[in-house]
Amino acid sequence: MIVYESLFGNTREIADAIGEGVKETHPDAEVECVAVVDALPERIGPTDLLVVGGPTHMRGMSTGMSRKMGLKAEKQEAENRERPFTPEEGAEGPGVRNWFHDTLPKAHTGTHSAAAFDTRADMRLAGAAANGIARRLRGQGYELVAEPAGFVIEGTEGPLRAGERDRAKAWGAALQVA
Repeated sequence: MIVYESLFGNTREIADAIGEGVKETHPDAEVECVAVVDALPERIGPTDLLVVGGPTHMRGMSTGMSRKMGLKAEKQEAENRERPFTPEEGAEGPGVRNWFHDTLPKAHTGTHSAAAFDTRADMRLAGAAANGIARRLRGQGYELVAEPAGFVIEGTEGPLRAGERDRAKAWGAALQVA
């Protein structure tokens, strides 16, 4: 199960690439990419590997406020340039931070594997959400099977930097599925 939060599509694209990598290494695995708004406890429970990712906002995991600010800024920029703007489905709903607090069930320590990733801008002091995601996964009783990974976007809203989708696919292929 790959759970992601995405505002502009970059994190969803990385989640899809990770899923492709897992399927490449484990062809019999059932891989599902799910937006955080659809990641209900009953969907998470029976998974062998939980991969969670989100965008980096204000040097860490997004908040309700940072998501609203990002969407508002993008809508205004789109109006100024007269180009359409369609946020990702669920972008205005709760993000990964809220999901950890409100939805993710506790795992029995050592019985559930997990991994964390983020998308981030390549700029000084941009920070990373993956470390916070990994910390929360461990706090919920999940055992990490890989170091948290970050995938770079151009600017603050993307697109993905050249080669990042391939790097995400390779990272997914290297994940150990129980």
